[in-house]
Amino acid sequence: DGRKQLSQSSRAKIIQALLQLVGTGEYAPSAARVAEQAGVGLRTVFRQFDDMDSLYREMTDAIEAKVLPIMLEPLAGAEWKERLFSAADRRAQVFEMVMPYRISANLKRFQSDYLMQDYRRMLTLEKSMIESLLPDGVRADAIALHSINAVLSFQTWRLLRHDHDLPVEDARAVVRRLLGAALADLPGA
Repeated sequence: DGRKQLSQSSRAKIIQALLQLVGTGEYAPSAARVAEQAGVGLRTVFRQFDDMDSLYREMTDAIEAKVLPIMLEPLAGAEWKERLFSAADRRAQVFEMVMPYRISANLKRFQSDYLMQDYRRMLTLEKSMIESLLPDGVRADAIALHSINAVLSFQTWRLLRHDHDLPVEDARAVVRRLLGAALADLPGA
């Protein structure tokens, strides 16, 4: 059916427009701006999406589909510390890819139940991924666990790359040094 194809085409254009706008640094585009970028009317945006949260859900799904294969690749290293450094490098790669989208979602999460829930889901996922790499003794040390998670968090990456404007390699070197310091401080590690 031609109408269904047109509707699917409009929906894809709208999602792509949001991804383009946010990806190029327009972190809080309005529905009108998304419609303009997509080349559709504002009414079309809201015929396709009940609200901006629905559109952000689609953005989240598109980003996750892009990074999930990277996150699921096996980590390098025979020992847990080597795998942890491998995870740090992997996070740098993924965080670099998703930075504008995470910044955008963070700006809006206090006005959106969906974005706040997604933010908390991501924090839980990131924490559990790191915890799965650690030996029991390190997981039992709450301070060590929080230190490692803080070093490897998106917030640390954003601070280094976005706020301090460090090049990727310098930001990665800072994270690796901080991680090394956090691990060196562990008793018996």
